[in-house]
Amino acid sequence: MKDAPDSEYSQTEPKPSGESPGYLPRQLVLLGAGHAHIEVLTHLAAHPLVGARITLIAPHHKQVYSAMLPGFVAGHYSLDDCTLALDPLVRRGGIRWLTRSVRGLNAQTQSVQLDDGSNIHYDWLSINTGPVQNRALLEQSIPGIREHGMFIRPMESFAGFWPKVAELGTQRALRIALIGGGAAGIELAMAVRQRMAQAAITLISGPERAGAAFPAPVQRKLLALLKARRITLLQDSATAVNHHEIVLASGARLACDVPLVTTGAQAPPWIAASGLDRDAQGFVAVDACQRSTSHPQVFAAGDVSTRMDIEHARNGVHALRTGAPLARNLAAAVAGTALRAYTPPAKTLNVITCGGRQALAVWGERSVYGGLVWWLKSRSSRRYLQRLH
Repeated sequence: MKDAPDSEYSQTEPKPSGESPGYLPRQLVLLGAGHAHIEVLTHLAAHPLVGARITLIAPHHKQVYSAMLPGFVAGHYSLDDCTLALDPLVRRGGIRWLTRSVRGLNAQTQSVQLDDGSNIHYDWLSINTGPVQNRALLEQSIPGIREHGMFIRPMESFAGFWPKVAELGTQRALRIALIGGGAAGIELAMAVRQRMAQAAITLISGPERAGAAFPAPVQRKLLALLKARRITLLQDSATAVNHHEIVLASGARLACDVPLVTTGAQAPPWIAASGLDRDAQGFVAVDACQRSTSHPQVFAAGDVSTRMDIEHARNGVHALRTGAPLARNLAAAVAGTALRAYTPPAKTLNVITCGGRQALAVWGERSVYGGLVWWLKSRSSRRYLQRLH
């Protein structure tokens, strides 16, 4: 997707008194506009930082709210219903905004390389780029997926292509396979069924059962819901994809018109060469204050950091909670005051929409299903977006 033209809004903070005319404020760079950074932008609009110039680097003018994406796929929402325009938030905070993508990060020189070849220096950096599906990495294990697969990340690109698939589904019965049996794959499989009653839909979960991250009682409920919606489950792995089929580890071949790639998130490729400490999965290793364990000028939250439970936070609830403590700690870092530790909750509420106007609310091993759950989630999502406009 072609990047939008650059947009820059000047920082409105007054220059600290007593400084020379050539004073250059220190630089706080927000890398990405994930859920946590949306909360940071909201906080900065109400509580400006004195003495720091803030730059946001994010390629899209509108962000798709992940909690509403399945409803968009199912046809319950228009794209405008579930997107957030960043411009008002950026303007209210007096923040410089570069509509670019990241090509590289050098933690030693404290610089970010953008896709146009330019470099941005930072004194403090916060990373919240949102989930990434590393196409090069997935291609190594599933040849052909990069060319033939339809990736759900970035959601802004997926949302642009999905209406074309939905229109094709009105012309003939499609064979759709979802590769990845986590919460995202389950939710989107049921959303696709709602949109395409005659399609043949298969969920390929990999070696584990679909919904394996959830407790057994919740798994059983999810499997029953998938079965009731005529969604075929294959506890198998995709090993190759071509233009008309998916090759499975068992040796079977699955005819497929649209391979939807719903696998879990990976770390952005540029993190590997950044010099930051990483965990075993390649995510940025952070301490209890969401700060890099190797470079104290760098913070990370959401799907790029080691303290994020990606599968259980797919609906954005946990990411939203991390935004407020992240904003406080960024302000403390700029001011030179003590940071505060953030302790993630032991359990989070997960709400899985089920295609129609029903949803499953999950709290530990307990779950509640029905239309009221869907209505409450839909109302909450709409109010959240309205608050930010």
